[in-house]
Amino acid sequence: MAKSGRDTPGGVGSGGGMNCYALIYYVVDDFVARRAPHREEHLRLVREAHGRGELLLAGALGDPPDRALLVFRAPDASIANTFAQRDPYVVRGVVTRWEVQPWAVVVGHEPPGRTPIGGVR
Repeated sequence: MAKSGRDTPGGVGSGGGMNCYALIYYVVDDFVARRAPHREEHLRLVREAHGRGELLLAGALGDPPDRALLVFRAPDASIANTFAQRDPYVVRGVVTRWEVQPWAVVVGHEPPGRTPIGGVR
């Protein structure tokens, strides 16, 4: 199941340009073992998205993992939605549900050389 974030013209609170989106996966019990047959294909997609500059961070959450978080930087939520729809973890049922949420990043999203919000460096 996908829940797309609200996309507004010009982006999510950024004044335009690239925005951040959190792709949240909810996974099956025994995720570590059940992902194994699909892991290399999943990691290939992760590396490709990272190489294109779309995927900033990705990894499992919890110990043992019960969710995963992938952070995208893109003009809109479609990049994260398309990634999830193609991901073998989703296609093969290792992910039980997923959602994409816009992430209004306050610190750490500024271009190099710019002073962060609040002026603190």
